[in-house]
Amino acid sequence: MWMRLAAVAAIAFVPCAHAQGSTPVTPFVDVPPKAAMPSATPLSLDQAIARVARQHPDLRLADAQRPIWEARRDAAAFGPPLTVGVELENALGSGASRGFDAAELTVTLAGVLERGGKLDARRVLAQANLDALAPQREIARLDLMAAVAQRYLAITEARAQLAIAQTDIEQRRRAVAAARLRLQAGASPESVLLTAQAMLAQAEVDRDRALQADRAARVALAALWREREPGFDVVSGDPLQLPALQPFEVLADELQRTPELAVLAGERRVRDAQLQLARTQARPDFNWQVGVRNSRDSRDTSLVGGFSLALGSVARAAPEIRAAEAELALNGVEREARALQLYATLAQAHGRYETARLEVARMTRDVLPQLQRAENAAEKAWRAGAISYMEWAQLQAMRIEARQRQLDAAIAAQTGLIEIQRLTGQSMLAATSEEDRP
Repeated sequence: MWMRLAAVAAIAFVPCAHAQGSTPVTPFVDVPPKAAMPSATPLSLDQAIARVARQHPDLRLADAQRPIWEARRDAAAFGPPLTVGVELENALGSGASRGFDAAELTVTLAGVLERGGKLDARRVLAQANLDALAPQREIARLDLMAAVAQRYLAITEARAQLAIAQTDIEQRRRAVAAARLRLQAGASPESVLLTAQAMLAQAEVDRDRALQADRAARVALAALWREREPGFDVVSGDPLQLPALQPFEVLADELQRTPELAVLAGERRVRDAQLQLARTQARPDFNWQVGVRNSRDSRDTSLVGGFSLALGSVARAAPEIRAAEAELALNGVEREARALQLYATLAQAHGRYETARLEVARMTRDVLPQLQRAENAAEKAWRAGAISYMEWAQLQAMRIEARQRQLDAAIAAQTGLIEIQRLTGQSMLAATSEEDRP
């Protein structure tokens, strides 16, 4: 089961799994400084999942419920109990019945003969409740693995934000240094230097915010395996790696096997068993009794016996049968509604992933290279006095904004991928060629 869990739950950062044990992937098109990323042993998504699977109590809830339903199943296997009775008559009275001289003692054995298959119906109902635990456990597992992937994604996002801020800081430092030289040479006013220093300070604020976000995200991830302080510094994986998905029709077909629908299928079996049990109530049970009677007065012993049968069982069972039939029909409506909801959610997540993936690819191929060349040209032009500082600063800001937009699109795509794999319960990546990669 764990091998399947590892395959299913390695969600969102599927490229991370390929990157583990190999050369770290460059996070961005214009490579950030290596100092932006701490040098420590990386924590892979699979390793995070393994830690959570060993520690988180949510994965043990269904297992803890299993003994309860097993005990109820065992209890359902018992039929009605036999009853031993003792009856004393004509004792401690008056006249001839004074004392125990005329007492009659009867010892009986009584029971119920169930009709209509009640015992089998109870067994089926108890087993259906027990079987319903499996898809519930799988849903809890997938939800928890999705939570791991989301928190893992938050760390990589913070690291990417840190790389962007570090790039911004370096380009702003170059601007401050160039503005100071021009001020000393009398080629530009002091306001240019002050403006460049203010922009550098803003970039440093962005860096500090990214560091704090990284710390908070690592604490949140470590909390899933009960660590108060994160015992890792670095995660592996590149949020900008967005492989192609399989066609939407293939993903939609996988929804038929999703655990969420399996839960409804388990509920249907439970309700069907409840209906069968309700129908058995329409056939009344025989109550029987046999015994031995001893008369102290005559010293005679005789056998006694009898039976009883409840009347009106069909009428009394009819409301329960109607209620069970209505619940069974409701389950079909619930499944149809849930299937439609899952389909719509899958379509939304798939569309969000494909749109964001396209945006990341276009930013990588068409926008960022042009802005980087433009920013380099603007720096040379400003140093030569051909343009104003604000024109250069604007291009610097445009480059950082473009990288931020690219990262936001990548995070949106990864979030959509997490949702897709949580819905389908397995990895749905298609084999991609190099030209398919952003």
